Amino acid sequence: MNELLAEGPYFDDLSLGDVFDTAPPATLTEAAAAVHGAIVGERLRLALDHDLSRRVTGEAAPLAPPSLVWDLAIGQSTPVTHHVRANLFYRGLAFRRAPALGDTLRTRTEVVGLRQNAPRPDRAPTGLVALRITTVDQADRTVLDFWRCAMLPMRDPSARTGHADDLSRVGRGIEDPAALVAGWRLEPFRESLPPSLRRNLVADTRWRLVGGDVVSSAPELARLTLNIARTHHDDEAGTRLVYGGHTIGLALTQAVRVLPEMLTVLAWHGCDHTGPVREGDTLTSTVEAQGVEPGPDGSRLAHLRSLVTARSGPGDESRGVLDWRYVVLLP
Repeated sequence: MNELLAEGPYFDDLSLGDVFDTAPPATLTEAAAAVHGAIVGERLRLALDHDLSRRVTGEAAPLAPPSLVWDLAIGQSTPVTHHVRANLFYRGLAFRRAPALGDTLRTRTEVVGLRQNAPRPDRAPTGLVALRITTVDQADRTVLDFWRCAMLPMRDPSARTGHADDLSRVGRGIEDPAALVAGWRLEPFRESLPPSLRRNLVADTRWRLVGGDVVSSAPELARLTLNIARTHHDDEAGTRLVYGGHTIGLALTQAVRVLPEMLTVLAWHGCDHTGPVREGDTLTSTVEAQGVEPGPDGSRLAHLRSLVTARSGPGDESRGVLDWRYVVLLP
């Protein structure tokens, strides 16, 4: 019998222009949104109140939670990062369209940059792969088109691939995030808010949340979002890590506790995973408002930064695990 290994590529298997599009398309269902929300603690009003969502967006179907959408897009890109060791950056992640429940998403992932890391005596050889991730809906309308950089191990530890791309040139910054919501009607949302939430946000304000959120159901979230990276499922080496989108989802939940009037996330300036997260850790956030600018229909765009720490048990010292900078819509 001819036995083959069913696995993703190693760094030295990749070439510029390689395309990965084998992840199955997935429909954004109410059931998926409910399970996802139970794991990350969904609190966005537009994602929870379907009638309000229809009145604001003008769509017949309710808005899909933005964190579910980006988790699925990243998960559909993981056939190329099955052996991932770390994610180094995300660039240009801005919603081109806000999908609704009932939409079906599929993702194409292209290798656009490769750089072999210099060998180190304390680490197995690795390389960096820059990926362009393009997610479209059932009508081929672009939902997300962004870049991420992943570290992969080498199949042949002695290989010298010659890959030395300048990855600082990969991708682009976000452009006009408010275009996503140009047709939304925000007055119904404002009318739905209690008087205490009809307030002005002042830049250079910082909130430190009291109380954290435990990380639970980590493999289940990875499975739900089609993420097949080994490090999120296989604990053979005792080092199973939580999917980064799980940490970001909990950070968003904590940010919405600070700003319950938030409508949605429009884009990311950047996202750095500064430390490992494992199931059972408790995450706590500090949220900073770094800038506020006018948006469409009297709205405001708030540029936020979430700094997240984790502790593994009572009395343990907190350690930094996430530095996330993003743009949200406020009424």
